[in-house]
Amino acid sequence: MTAPTLPGAHFRLALTPDGWRRNLSVHFAADGTIGEMFEDDNPTGLPVYENPVVPGITDLHSHAFQYAMAGLSEVRRNPVDSFWSWRDIMYFFALTLSPEDMQAVAARLYLSLLKGGYTGIVEFHYVHNDLDGTPYARREELSLAIFEAARATGLELTHLPVFYAHSNFGGAAPTEGQRRFIQDLDGYHAMLDALRAPAAEAGHVLGMAPHSLRAATPDEITRLMQMRDEMLPGCPVHIHVAEQMKEVEDSLAWGGKRPVDQLYDIAPVDERWCLIHATHLTAGEVTRIARSGATVGLCPLTEANLGDGIFPGSDFLAQGGHFGIGSDSNIASVAAQELQMLEYSQRLRDRQRNVLADAQRPHVAANLWTRAALGGARAAGRPEGAIAPGGMASFVELTSPEPEALLPVAEEVCLDFHVFAGRGFNVGDVVVRGRKVVQSGSHPQEEAILADYAAAMRRIAARLDDRKAG
Repeated sequence: MTAPTLPGAHFRLALTPDGWRRNLSVHFAADGTIGEMFEDDNPTGLPVYENPVVPGITDLHSHAFQYAMAGLSEVRRNPVDSFWSWRDIMYFFALTLSPEDMQAVAARLYLSLLKGGYTGIVEFHYVHNDLDGTPYARREELSLAIFEAARATGLELTHLPVFYAHSNFGGAAPTEGQRRFIQDLDGYHAMLDALRAPAAEAGHVLGMAPHSLRAATPDEITRLMQMRDEMLPGCPVHIHVAEQMKEVEDSLAWGGKRPVDQLYDIAPVDERWCLIHATHLTAGEVTRIARSGATVGLCPLTEANLGDGIFPGSDFLAQGGHFGIGSDSNIASVAAQELQMLEYSQRLRDRQRNVLADAQRPHVAANLWTRAALGGARAAGRPEGAIAPGGMASFVELTSPEPEALLPVAEEVCLDFHVFAGRGFNVGDVVVRGRKVVQSGSHPQEEAILADYAAAMRRIAARLDDRKAG
């Protein structure tokens, strides 16, 4: 999409890494970052935001196609339903989408994410092959559909083609339901190579993602890191790890080590890595991740929906750990809801309130939003996610439909209302790298995106009916 580019903006109230600040003139650089920032009375006449603004959050973990199946798995089909039974439904659904469907579903999701307070996305993309499991003539066909969805919406994209070769530890053969995901190393190399030029041309960050230690052997991960050094040196690397206790038990049974310890023993995990979920950790593993500088990718609503467990957030943050949030299975697309779930999970476990605050930021919402914006940008391989010099010129305006009702309340609690009260503040304008992509809650391509999505869902429904009948 073509969006108007702003020279900068004057904020009456903005959330910065140092807390809320008033009357900030923020000048944007040509590369979409923040050049200079001053506290003044707007002498250069920049566009003024009277409402509070917060840094945009990068959604650091998404499987876009799953947006279209949200709600289809909320019925018990097993005596004990679990992540693993949900996965079977997901496999069934993944076998129905065409490239046209993938693009339409991703664009619909990305529209929702923009309206939910996100300005960037990290797409953990593992559907690569045609419906029968054979590679497309262009191996990158479905990745290019994701590229087009990002272009149409203006959401900033970090794209992670996923290497997926096995069904469990030790190189177990893949199942028939995984046929659209499976790659060998040569095929993966070819796909990455084909994506480099279109990603660079569109301004996307291209990274790599071994799906998990279940889906990639230690030798394959070693080869992938050699491939990274050759093709995409220093790029982001993301991996699912320790999401489920069965995964931990299988890892111990196969190699005598828990997944996180096994990963650190075979891979150069550092600040360029993002460990998705990392739910089931020992105290030693918490410390190991925090000290390595890796970001943990938390997806609180998906983790709750799938019954994954509760991440040890308070312990991790106390050791200086970095985290971001992701929408994962895309049952929700609102950043505030993910942050609320993250805090509430800690409260339920610890039977305390306001757990994920600290001395510098005693307001939980401001602390979590600031950290999630910083961590998401870090995991995406982007400039700092902050309203600060050198940070991305990406921000979200918070508007109130009934401002008179909030007059007795200090402005600094607007984010508390947005995250925890579920009322009072909504998303207005959304600016991505200096480009206004949503204005007053409206997107210029919204009508076309919704129509394309409706058509895709009709096609998907027809294929699902055919498969059930078959």
